Amino acid sequence: MSTYRQAFLDLSLRAEALRFGEFHLKSGRTSPYFFNAGQFNTGATLSGLADCYAEALLESGVAFDMLFGPAYKGIPLATALAMALAKRGRDVPVAFNRKEAKTHGEGGTLIGAPLKGRVLIVDDVITAGTAVRESVEIIRAAGGTPCGVLIALDRQERGAEGQRSAAQEASAALGVPVVSVARLDDLFTFVADRPELALHRERLLAYRAAYGSIDG
Repeated sequence: MSTYRQAFLDLSLRAEALRFGEFHLKSGRTSPYFFNAGQFNTGATLSGLADCYAEALLESGVAFDMLFGPAYKGIPLATALAMALAKRGRDVPVAFNRKEAKTHGEGGTLIGAPLKGRVLIVDDVITAGTAVRESVEIIRAAGGTPCGVLIALDRQERGAEGQRSAAQEASAALGVPVVSVARLDDLFTFVADRPELALHRERLLAYRAAYGSIDG
């Protein structure tokens, strides 16, 4: 497992963004683990997370001109990533949207840099893919070109339409790559290397056997 993936999972565990137990998901499934990017709620944890995003993005080779953060979690993620990229010598514009249009002042639903060129969508996870599809529509309507999606964790479990994961479904439907900082495969390695987490391995294996996507 690469250094940034290890760092991401370590950070997620310390921030309690990654938890193990029994969690009932919107899909109706009961998962032995849960990931909540909202727990990265301090300057230090956001900075560490942004560094992991930056390393994953640069390693992926996806070409991009600017970042877009879908409301709401995508907003701090895209902003923090822009700062992490600037530290690495890449200064890129960033924009995000409002959930509701502003009727006074500058108005509209978009804040930040104009959406143009190759626009990378930055979010935490892909579940049903609704937020990503909405982001693609926003970007195209503004004259930009969606070039990819960057997320924190790919659960590698079947989506709504068959044997592919939600990330795979979104990538195929929208014609753009989906890059993740870490995947369920990395979580298995992470758990195996930590004796205090070993008791969760069997439940993770059972969950993947029941719901794993074809790439899992």
